[in-house]
Amino acid sequence: MNSDAGSDASVGLTLRSPAFDDGSEIPRKHGYTERNISPPLEWSGVPTEAASLALVVDDPDAMEPAGQVWDHWVVWNIDPATSEIPEGTTPSEADEGTNSYGTRGYDGPNPPDGEHTYQFVLYAVDRKLPLEPGATKAHLERQIEGHVIDEARLTGTYAP
Repeated sequence: MNSDAGSDASVGLTLRSPAFDDGSEIPRKHGYTERNISPPLEWSGVPTEAASLALVVDDPDAMEPAGQVWDHWVVWNIDPATSEIPEGTTPSEADEGTNSYGTRGYDGPNPPDGEHTYQFVLYAVDRKLPLEPGATKAHLERQIEGHVIDEARLTGTYAP
């Protein structure tokens, strides 16, 4: 099930940010050339059978030279009892992967050519993921294939 942000928790997993509404502009401070801090995120409706959560933040409008979506943040093994990630933090028990900037952790929006849409996707997974810290989104996607119970999506825009 793919739940939209702001939906009733009874319909499944939902994802929202107190910093911006779904489809609206991401505040400047979360941009790569600004303060480069992750926005706060909140969710509800985690399925009881979830063993972990994973989060991917990417920019499908920015294609890398190899034709891939630009990844900004890859996080996995978030405790399913967690219901938020405060601004500028990562859950202590979670692991972070390598983004398209080549660093581990969050690196914010930095579109070179006008407004881009960024997607935040939270996955409820039926197991803990056996990934090494620093793994990429491609590694994460292979590990969650066939193990996603539910997912929720939040989008925001950012322009230079």
